[in-house]
This record gives sequence, C-alpha cells and structure tokens, in this order.
Amino acid sequence: MSIKDSLLTNETIVRETKKHWFAPVRDSLVPIAMILIGLFLGFISPEGDGIFGAIGNLMDLIRLGLILVAVAWIIYNVIVWRTAEFAITTQRVLRDEGLLSKRQSATMLTSVTDVNSDVGVIGRTLGYGDLRIYTQSGKAGEDVFNTIVAPLEFRNQIMERKIEAMGGGPAAPVAPSPAPAVAPPAAAPAATAPQAPPAASAVESADALSRLADLHDRGAITDEEYEAKKAEILGRM
Repeated sequence: MSIKDSLLTNETIVRETKKHWFAPVRDSLVPIAMILIGLFLGFISPEGDGIFGAIGNLMDLIRLGLILVAVAWIIYNVIVWRTAEFAITTQRVLRDEGLLSKRQSATMLTSVTDVNSDVGVIGRTLGYGDLRIYTQSGKAGEDVFNTIVAPLEFRNQIMERKIEAMGGGPAAPVAPSPAPAVAPPAAAPAATAPQAPPAASAVESADALSRLADLHDRGAITDEEYEAKKAEILGRM
C-alpha cells in the first residue's frame, strides 16, 4: 500500500520526496565488505590434496556464501531505495519504506516539536541528508528519515505546514487609516495607547525558524539559545 492509499478524508499531499540514489550505496557498506573478504579468501585459498585441499574447499564454500548473501543484501537495499516514500500532507508527515521489515509512520503536524537536519559534506554535494522529527513524546516519538532528497526543503515545508495547522496564517492586510482631523489650536493632542507589534505571518515565522535551524545545525548557537529563540518565534504567531 502506497502513501496515497493511506490518506484520510480531505487530506492531500503538499510535498513528496524519495530516498537519494546514494542510499543503497550507504546501506550496503557491510555487504560490500563481505564481497571483498570473499575475494580475499579466494586469493589466499590453498590448493592441492590432503589437509590443504580440505582447507581450500572450506574457504571456497565460505567465500561463495559471503558473496551470495552480500549480493542478495545489495539487491534488497536497491529495492528499498526504489520503493521508499516520504510525504507531507495537510495534516501529517508520512513515511513508508522497507520490504521484509516494513517501516511506516504517520506523525501529526500539530504534535511536531522540532525537526533537525544532518547534512554532511558529501550530502551537500550530492543533495541528500537525514532528518530527525521530534514530537511531544520526546525520544519515544522520534522519527528518522535517512538519505532523502532535498532534506532542508522538506524540513522547511514541515515547519510551514505545522504553523498553518496550529492556526497561523498570513497577516491580514491593514486598511489605510483616514487622515487625522486638524485639532483646534488650544486642544492638546490626544495620547495614543501603545500598540502591540503585529503578529508574524506563517511565511515569516517559517523563514525565521528555517534560518534559526540552520544556525543551530552549524553550531553557531547553543541548544538553549535555539530553544529560547524558537519559543519566541512561535509566541509571535
């Protein structure tokens, strides 16, 4: 069953992404090592009769087993890469990946508390990265999206949709006020009450959260500074 088959009533997909082509390479480091070990065993396998012949036959069997298991493992990783789906809807963040070990998750946007990105040097060059989605359940509700395409854009879209789900939206346009009447010469100007700053729009808040997350990911600000500033931005909605 695909992500589109699991949508709720009136729920629509606003953004989708896939696993990057580098995912099967990254997930196949162990089977690749197994193939190399198998080739090495074939290189050092003794030949001849007697004890050396028996050892050589045993090493050949081990080599064959390692290579067969490794090839099957790599094929499985390729299938997982081709079938994995990740999506943001108007209500949830969805994940569907895996074949034998199916990994599915559905996180309500209103329960998302933070989204951290992990994009290394190779990831920035090739365009992939990992996302960690945290919810009100803390570590128990953590969801990890590994080696996905355009992780920063996906993260920003989650935060924008979260703000909308919480009731945030573009600030209403302010109607132009009429020209003030000229007061009589003897009248003192009326005191005006201080006005609260206008609430930030969803786009402005999402952009501020995105820039704040980038600073946090680069280590430019501490965890405490990040949490305090994030709470301030959300409080202005």
